Amino acid sequence: MKDDLQFTWELSGSGWATYRIANSMSERKDTVSYCTNALSDLLNAVAGLYETDAVQRVSFDLEPVEVRWRLRRHEANVEITISQFPDVSESWNAPDDQGIPCWSSTQPRSSLGHVVMEAAETVLRLHGEAGYRKRWVQHDFPSAKLDNLRQLHQRDDECPHDRCRVEPDS
Repeated sequence: MKDDLQFTWELSGSGWATYRIANSMSERKDTVSYCTNALSDLLNAVAGLYETDAVQRVSFDLEPVEVRWRLRRHEANVEITISQFPDVSESWNAPDDQGIPCWSSTQPRSSLGHVVMEAAETVLRLHGEAGYRKRWVQHDFPSAKLDNLRQLHQRDDECPHDRCRVEPDS
């Protein structure tokens, strides 16, 4: 298992964001719509992997295509599977296996938590909460979801990045 995960999230227009997820073998890039609270949903799903739920799902609306992420935790690792469905209005409740698999990787949960947290923090630094709201249109920046993921990541992962380490109280 390689720890080679990369992830970016960029606001790419009014009500649109482009993400890129990649490992050393392949990448997936999609432009998602504000019809769902996409970044908030992703932060919430990744945070759910730190709790008791071993499987999390996130659906992104590409208008009309649906891209669904299935995150399945296996001990300290997460199997990430991205599937595509032709029309979100018809596939919203469809079983995962009805989608066309288009990207997958197994990565340490700590890596997934870190790259998703970093991507959200980058969006916040670039746009601020007001700028995010103006560009994402229907949803505020998910500050509470980001804070929750950061706390879980710092609590449970031995992240090698200095900024993720929690200093013990003196």
